[in-house]
Amino acid sequence: MRFIRFQDEHGQIRYGTPHGPDAARILDGDPVLGFTQTEQVCRVAKLLSPIVPTSIIAIGLNYLAHAKETNAKIPQWPVVFFKNVGSVNFHNGPIGLPRALRSDKVDFEGELAVVIGKPCKNVSRANALDYVLGYACANDVSARDWQKEWGGGQWSRAKSFDTFCPLGPVLVTPDEIANPNALALKTTLNGKTVQESNTSDMIFDVPTLIEFLSGSTTLAPLTVILTGTPSGVGMARDPQLFMNPGDVVVVEIESIGQLSNPVIEEPWTTD
Repeated sequence: MRFIRFQDEHGQIRYGTPHGPDAARILDGDPVLGFTQTEQVCRVAKLLSPIVPTSIIAIGLNYLAHAKETNAKIPQWPVVFFKNVGSVNFHNGPIGLPRALRSDKVDFEGELAVVIGKPCKNVSRANALDYVLGYACANDVSARDWQKEWGGGQWSRAKSFDTFCPLGPVLVTPDEIANPNALALKTTLNGKTVQESNTSDMIFDVPTLIEFLSGSTTLAPLTVILTGTPSGVGMARDPQLFMNPGDVVVVEIESIGQLSNPVIEEPWTTD
């Protein structure tokens, strides 16, 4: 099944299955407890992220070619960092380039997102995929100056700005994706391909990541795991390539779809 989360024309937040370009067949229930398909169809006024994450756990340096392009040592264990759940964005939602804490080196990172569907602790690799609710496209947007120069050696600040975790447009359940490590992945910037790979290039595949992350640790339902980005990131290019206002970045994953986001200046607001 493929499902979306959206606002209808009355502003009510609903779940549904896509039914044409701007409509959905409504689902009763929720992603964790389960859905019941209805016959009611309504207009999608605004597409939202397919789920509201309880946490976002991300993996760095998890594609062999990406580790090589950054001259990084191949990790012995998955490299883990966290993104603020407030960074979640949605299909067609603008990515705001930070201006209060300014960054002029905002990079794209197309990724496969894995969403956990039930409490998950000390899970074996053999059983790991039984805990997956579904898969989505994601973009681990990263402010490289905050990551490399001003972050004090940690990555969370650089990757947790508002709008820095586009997710969607749909969540695809495991019955439609037999092997999450056999999916073509592509990122384009203004129509030009900047990343093109396959999830088979992961150093630690999806079952291994779930086994590792659940070790002595409970992963709550709706935990999002960002599984790493392939080669081609802007930081590793010569000359470097970062996003600018007016750009459009698209992450496309086989069997899931396309996640598209325009890039803008951060709207200046004060509290």
